[in-house]
Amino acid sequence: MEESKTTERIKESSVIELWAKNYPEVTRWLAKLQKKEQSAHSLYRFCEWCNRRPPELLEAKAKDASINPPPNEVEKLLDDFIATDISGFTNIIKYHCTMAVKSFFKHNYRDLARASGAMDLEQVKPYNKLTKEGLRKLWSWAQNLRDKALMTFVCSTAIAKETLTNLKWSHLEENWEKIDLPCINIPSALLKGHGQGKYKNVRQTTFMTPEAKRDLINYKEWLEQKLGRKMTAEDNIWLETYAPYRPLSYSAFGLLIWQLSKNTGVPFSWHDARRWVNTTLEQIGISSNWARKIRGRKVRGEEAPYSQPAIEQLRAKFREAVPLLEFTSDRPAVPKEVQEKLAALEAEQKAIKQQYGVFRKTRHMKSGEAPEGENCEDGKNCGEEFKQIGETLLLEHLKAGWRITHNLANGQVIVQR
Repeated sequence: MEESKTTERIKESSVIELWAKNYPEVTRWLAKLQKKEQSAHSLYRFCEWCNRRPPELLEAKAKDASINPPPNEVEKLLDDFIATDISGFTNIIKYHCTMAVKSFFKHNYRDLARASGAMDLEQVKPYNKLTKEGLRKLWSWAQNLRDKALMTFVCSTAIAKETLTNLKWSHLEENWEKIDLPCINIPSALLKGHGQGKYKNVRQTTFMTPEAKRDLINYKEWLEQKLGRKMTAEDNIWLETYAPYRPLSYSAFGLLIWQLSKNTGVPFSWHDARRWVNTTLEQIGISSNWARKIRGRKVRGEEAPYSQPAIEQLRAKFREAVPLLEFTSDRPAVPKEVQEKLAALEAEQKAIKQQYGVFRKTRHMKSGEAPEGENCEDGKNCGEEFKQIGETLLLEHLKAGWRITHNLANGQVIVQR
């Protein structure tokens, strides 16, 4: 083996065709994984370093089983790999290699000792602190309707990059275009762990914000025009924008957002989008189990029901997060149910005033300025109470008997009781 350097002959994009297909043990292993190219390339790097083929590694482990006590040859080899200074191999590359080697042995039913190849990856670089302004710039600079839709979609649903590669239109709620906050229900096979072992029965139940739904509808219509046909339920959602319009690969998702982040100067990754959603869920005080359902993680201490009533409860709570999640507009859109409530109240107030002949004396107000109290018929102030509130508190005040008297330019409203 080489202790100072290793020669890279094969790239991640070609490793399966040029190397992995030569070994049945490797192809069987890769069939069980989503990140096939990355995993195969990591195993290839380790094999190049130790100058052994995959079957030889498995044979070494088989010999261990016949010796008491076993010499743990492969485990020690993995420890040496971690301890050796290899040119061009960062800690994260070594980490991926050790994970790939352990996974390769596990799926070939020759598990390695857990202590082998142990690494402590410290978070050296701080996480990107996202802002609505930064996300809006990324969205505005997106090159096409697909990339715009991807930005709002992931920053609403928290769906992971590897899941995006296999997401189909069938995973969206039926008649999703006509639903205010469409649900996306993803089976465990598409999530981390692929439904195996402790990940059995895990599902992701998440939702699209109105702006994410808007962008997805625009992208779907644009894509159908390019394809010359309607999308079917079994079509992948995220496709390349050129013929033959194949599903976007895992690496293509990464390259896409890397280039957009570089062009805009806004640090961002798809995992940052998941943190954006999780932080917002924490802000609205959602339970940790409900947050885990939305992110597609294993729920602790319960069966994680996914019945329609449970989904509706989750949707109702998610609705509170919408004003915090949306970022494409300076002023958040008023939710549909609030618009309907306001229209009904306005019609009711108009009818009362016409019936009793009571009219308001109003004057022009500047942004952020509260109005004067309404005047009674005798010209004296009636002593009404006013508040200036944001849209997140609007429904609560309307239910308590408050009514809107003025919309401010900053997105807030003046209410009166």
